[in-house]
Amino acid sequence: MDKFYKETLSKLELEISELEVEVDCSLQRIEAAIHLILECLSELKEYVLKKGFKNTNEEIRFFKYQKPVIVSKLIYYNAIYKIETRRPYGNKRIRKYFIKELKKLKRFFDNNLDFYKYYRSNNSFVDEKIFVRGKHDIRLWLDTFYFEADHTFSTSHDYKVAKIIANDLIQVYLEDKLNNLNLKKTSENSLKWTASKTALTELIYALYSQSVFNNGNTDIKLIAKAFEDAFNIELGDFYHTFMELKARKINRTKFLDNLCEALIKKMDEQDEKQ
Repeated sequence: MDKFYKETLSKLELEISELEVEVDCSLQRIEAAIHLILECLSELKEYVLKKGFKNTNEEIRFFKYQKPVIVSKLIYYNAIYKIETRRPYGNKRIRKYFIKELKKLKRFFDNNLDFYKYYRSNNSFVDEKIFVRGKHDIRLWLDTFYFEADHTFSTSHDYKVAKIIANDLIQVYLEDKLNNLNLKKTSENSLKWTASKTALTELIYALYSQSVFNNGNTDIKLIAKAFEDAFNIELGDFYHTFMELKARKINRTKFLDNLCEALIKKMDEQDEKQ
């Protein structure tokens, strides 16, 4: 089981990372990621139902530590999709909206404090009741969700573990968004980069390669930082993004090629008007 799980998880994480390069729209990327995770869970379920587990310890390990990692990705991307599609307009309203979402996470934490303590302190004295299929105790922090779940591939608490993991990620996401709002320039004339981060990384490396700044005596990090400040964007690990661009089998300079085509088209249109 461990080998199959590790291979499945590794494949999923690679496919999700590839979406960062291949898909420009963030919402489309999230939708594609959700689809990949659902496929992954389907494969895991098929394997579990067919092969089963060697012993109780393997079953507990799967439902306590392994399955929740993948399910947490599904919860995370689904939550981010909802957050982004419901996001209001205006910095003040957005800030209020993000704070409200953070309060939801806090309520879940408060309502499940005992289980948080149990899980995060790595206790195991009730593992056979909450991480083995077909066993449940309604007195042990049981959610209504469990009664609607497929009990051949669920225990009473594996989803709650996934929720804990996902909420940590969602909290980081929301706090990062709030920090960006706090750091964002308030000038109405400030420019905002609305294309993908991958596209901007491609442009930055093209300019860096052409040595257009300080006769080529400028570090790529300084150039990236200048663009981040100018366009109110955080590129993150832009070097990793560049390596993914290099790894593309076709159309490695997609954004630059589109720029050239758009500029030539604009010139041709103006020539026709003269």
